[in-house]
Amino acid sequence: MTKNNFCFAKNIFISAALGVTCCTVSANESQTVSETNYTAAEPAAPTAPIDPADTDHSGLLFQIPRMIDAVPTFLPEQSDLSSVPPTAETEDSTWTDRKQKSIRNWADKTANKINNWFGEPDPNQPASATLRVIIDNSWNKHDGYEVKPRIRGRIKLPTLERKVSLVFGDDSLDNELENNQAITNENPQSTTDKRFDKERAREDNSSFAFRWSDFSKRLPFDTDLDLGIRSGDDIYLRLKAKKDWDLENNFKFHAEQIYRYGIDSENYLRTNLELAQYSPNRAILANQFNLTYADAQDDDLTWNNFIFRQHKFFHEHTFSYGLYSGGFLNNKDLRLNSWGPYVSWRQPFLREWFYIQGDLNYLNDHREDRSHFIGALVRLEALF
Repeated sequence: MTKNNFCFAKNIFISAALGVTCCTVSANESQTVSETNYTAAEPAAPTAPIDPADTDHSGLLFQIPRMIDAVPTFLPEQSDLSSVPPTAETEDSTWTDRKQKSIRNWADKTANKINNWFGEPDPNQPASATLRVIIDNSWNKHDGYEVKPRIRGRIKLPTLERKVSLVFGDDSLDNELENNQAITNENPQSTTDKRFDKERAREDNSSFAFRWSDFSKRLPFDTDLDLGIRSGDDIYLRLKAKKDWDLENNFKFHAEQIYRYGIDSENYLRTNLELAQYSPNRAILANQFNLTYADAQDDDLTWNNFIFRQHKFFHEHTFSYGLYSGGFLNNKDLRLNSWGPYVSWRQPFLREWFYIQGDLNYLNDHREDRSHFIGALVRLEALF
């Protein structure tokens, strides 16, 4: 990447972060504070409290939600009731439940064995492990059907420190926002015509690293520092920093910056931004944006944006709909490559630890000279 391209990329990163911040400042400045004039001889009369409904909120953080809430809807009200029984009640019910419990217990025992390697364990602070097993299925008329297994695990090791853990599996899952609401995958599609590329799956899931979280209390944001190996022989160092801001009208702004350097993959830089409104008993209104620079990719920069509304009908049961747009920067040529509507449905299925997610989209692809076409993705995810 040339020096000019790097400067151009840097300006885009700054602009993306400041764009939301500027809206926030404008909204804050639009509020007026009444002042009461009085003389020393006549104390000021007490003023009645201002009703928030009478306050003139003219900023975008107030106008856009009001416009969306004014649109009639046939969807049911928000709910956080559970639609499946808790794991404690079902873990011995069937062969599948017993198998899930067995794997969960095996993972915790393995975590405690590894924890013992590094020192004397504290019975009050045992090691623990979490494991995600994912099968992503995708289909469209151009690329056909493809299946990708993905795994991601984490082992906390209290004997080293509470902040140190082992992470393994598909490291690209950690590059996504924690509440990433669409099925995405940074790893490139298989170059073969196979529906399942065993060699590609093994390479994508072979990451292993030590993670040191929140290593400095002086920093104004949360941090993760990884040292490990990925894709077989790519030794890497990865730093992730993130922070949340509370804004007006129940909006929150979340920002993440990820930098990774690998011996083989070299520089990787990703910015994640999210502006979302979390109002009680109301659907979420949000925009998620990411921007990526990587020496290993052909384009100088790639970007993706999801603006959506998300409803919660039951606990962990969500329905989202919105508009996707994505593009790239290559040799100072900034392009909108793909855009279109999409819907996404995610819920636990029969059990608390098993999830199904289905995405349906209608996107185009200018680079491949493809007009809008239907694409479908289904994710099966088991938690241990």
